Amino acid sequence: MGIGVLCGLLAGAFWGMVFIAPKLLPVFSPWELAIGRYLAYGVVAFVAALPLMRRIARKLTRADCAALLRQAFTGNLLYYVLLAFGVQLAGVGPTSLIIGILPISVTLMGRRDHGAVPLQRLALPLLVVGAGIACINIDLFGGAGAAHGAAAGEIARPVWQKIAGVLCAVGALICWTLYAVDNARYLQRNPHFSGNEWSALYGLSTGLVSLVLAAIGWALFGDALTAADSGRDWRWFWMVNAAVALGASLIGNNLWNISSRRLPLTLSGQMIVFETLFALAYGFVFDHRWPRPLELAAIVLLMVGVAWSVRLHATDKSQ
Repeated sequence: MGIGVLCGLLAGAFWGMVFIAPKLLPVFSPWELAIGRYLAYGVVAFVAALPLMRRIARKLTRADCAALLRQAFTGNLLYYVLLAFGVQLAGVGPTSLIIGILPISVTLMGRRDHGAVPLQRLALPLLVVGAGIACINIDLFGGAGAAHGAAAGEIARPVWQKIAGVLCAVGALICWTLYAVDNARYLQRNPHFSGNEWSALYGLSTGLVSLVLAAIGWALFGDALTAADSGRDWRWFWMVNAAVALGASLIGNNLWNISSRRLPLTLSGQMIVFETLFALAYGFVFDHRWPRPLELAAIVLLMVGVAWSVRLHATDKSQ
């Protein structure tokens, strides 16, 4: 279990890179960033899988292919599309608040799995995690974030648009929750693939789906993309996306697969908290500042909640 927790922590460290990429590439749309990242992920995964291809091909079944395509579409592409729509229609604040429920939603989905600690015993740690997530959002969108939005002159959104955005954000939350649960259960039921092999296959399937969508997008909107190319550094675009693909997608997903195989869902779901913590830390470094009081309180609450949950699982396992 200790190795599983460590791998979950390191996966969060690599996944936190994703939040810096849009700041490094502000002139590119979220759709372009998503397609670029997952195409790069497919290429990196293909290179990484070459030495393993014969061994992997012998073990690959039709059920494995269906699971890979299902998880690539749900956990990557559909999730990101719904997330982007949520941000555009409802704003960053409500969307982030809804997505921040992921550790709790995954924990609740895995409450009946083998090795899960009863929810009655996890109630207080989950409340602490929820309080930490609330602190992050209150600070970012109720205080400094709201002031920043007003200074930027954001236009008020109609009610129907906010409702549609919230529904998209809920859809994104459901997509990633289903992916996390599906991935963890599939890996536990099918130990014939190592975490590295499954991560490489996941990258190949994601790259394949992204390639198809990129071809469709180019056929439909190629002229508009070509017209918008002036002033955009595509070399820097591919460098950033290659780094994110290697770190966040290939290495991060490999670590997450190891963690998912070793931990019950009630605990592995809470490992997602580390993505938020590292994203915060990277943001502080990028902005050249220290955390504000509510941000510091959120970091402490999230770490205490996860550590408390780990302790409960360790105690339950030893009995």
